[in-house]
Amino acid sequence: MSSQKPVFNVSDWIQSQHCYGTGTKPIEIYIFIDPLCPECWAMEPILKKLQIEYGRFFSIKHVLSGKLASLNPRNNKSYETMAQVWEKTASRSGMSCDGNLWLENPISAPYSASIAIKAAELQGRKLAIRFLRKLQELVFLEKEDISDMNVLKECAKKVDLDVEEFLNDMNSASAAKGFQCDLKITSEMDVSEIPTLVFFSQFIEEEGIKVSGVYPYEVYVQILREMLNESPTPAEPPSLEAFMSTFKLVATKEISVVYNMNKEEVEREMKKLVLKQVVEKIPAKFGTFWKYIEK
Repeated sequence: MSSQKPVFNVSDWIQSQHCYGTGTKPIEIYIFIDPLCPECWAMEPILKKLQIEYGRFFSIKHVLSGKLASLNPRNNKSYETMAQVWEKTASRSGMSCDGNLWLENPISAPYSASIAIKAAELQGRKLAIRFLRKLQELVFLEKEDISDMNVLKECAKKVDLDVEEFLNDMNSASAAKGFQCDLKITSEMDVSEIPTLVFFSQFIEEEGIKVSGVYPYEVYVQILREMLNESPTPAEPPSLEAFMSTFKLVATKEISVVYNMNKEEVEREMKKLVLKQVVEKIPAKFGTFWKYIEK
């Protein structure tokens, strides 16, 4: 029997974005998030590594918690607090987010971003995941007000949504109902912290395993192994070039976690891709991002 490790497959990653009901994955993970939550953003490296190494065993359902939708736009003190939280999270996690947004261009209607994600979801979960990631990039890196309709429209265009349909759905009962459904699930599962991951197994009738907050990568792997009742071999990551082609814009931290490299090793490898004109370097307030150059 060959001991060769499986290799990450892009189609596996795409399938892992689909909600429960595909019937192909034994584990389903509910991820409770908020598009304005810096801790959710900080968890991106862990999620990428988990999807690459074990995505063939699980599907993902993102659930919008709405925890930050009640921010008081008249309360400057809460803006100052948010700015501090963002800066501390960025400094600690290596996933840059610029807290000055809350002092310079605060989000005017936080719930709008969540409604927009549900509107994008009406065109398919895969597109909704891309839309969510692009929203996070816009708010955390570019300090954009992602509740602004023009920003949302441009974001929809960038991820290849049908923009006219998206704008119609933004004002539809379907998007609002979808968001309310997510809030109901959040309440029913007693989720009080974001991010929270809840693991369900189609083999086990019991309640899921709930993990609130961000933990080391090994914790999530151990839960998967226990639910699968086996210790599967993690898939090998793709080449860096294929990784960039799939994910388009990634942080040095994300590459570091996925490929088990230190910061200096990542910089060295990515400089090779810069010279090959595969990627370009994007400096951020805390750390560096790398953008794939579309041919």
